[in-house]
Amino acid sequence: MKLDPFYLIVDSAEWIERLVPLGVKLVQLRIKDRPEPVLREEIRRSKAACTAAACQLIINDYWRLAIDEGCDFIHLGQEDLMAAELAAIRRAGLKLGLSTHDPSELETALAAAPDYVALGPVWPTILKEMKWAPQGVERLADWRRRVGPMPLVAIGGITAERAPLVLENGADSAAVVTDITRNPDPEARTRQWLAATAPWRSVG
Repeated sequence: MKLDPFYLIVDSAEWIERLVPLGVKLVQLRIKDRPEPVLREEIRRSKAACTAAACQLIINDYWRLAIDEGCDFIHLGQEDLMAAELAAIRRAGLKLGLSTHDPSELETALAAAPDYVALGPVWPTILKEMKWAPQGVERLADWRRRVGPMPLVAIGGITAERAPLVLENGADSAAVVTDITRNPDPEARTRQWLAATAPWRSVG
């Protein structure tokens, strides 16, 4: 499996409808603490927008809803992984991405046979409080050796200017949240990300 080198993460279908048509090919919908009817509607809108743009949609956390709504990819954190029914996820044919922050979490993730693993935070992030220190690009190279050919996603503090650094040091894809969603011109910043990651998009 090959992931696009630009991995956008947003918290609403509105963001997906706004940015995916610019050329985004990989996006995660990460919504927290909303009622189920709202979540379903967000997933449906996101799926429609991604289908229209030939963009891969990944649903964060809500694997049951992802199955119900006919999605094909989910992402789970370590706590979510412990509570998830991997057999049900596999039966439904969903691809699976998992977060990792240290060697023990990577071991746990690899035991679940995911389709990709993510490592973070590479740099300090303002998105949420993290109990892990920034990993740095050096850890990416180590993770690359540990995961072999499995796709590796870098996340945490990555900007359009830093994206080439993680892609040059072992990551297959660079994930971004605040560098785009908190930018004064998210559309222009998305285009900068597409340009910065273009050399890796054409490889393979």
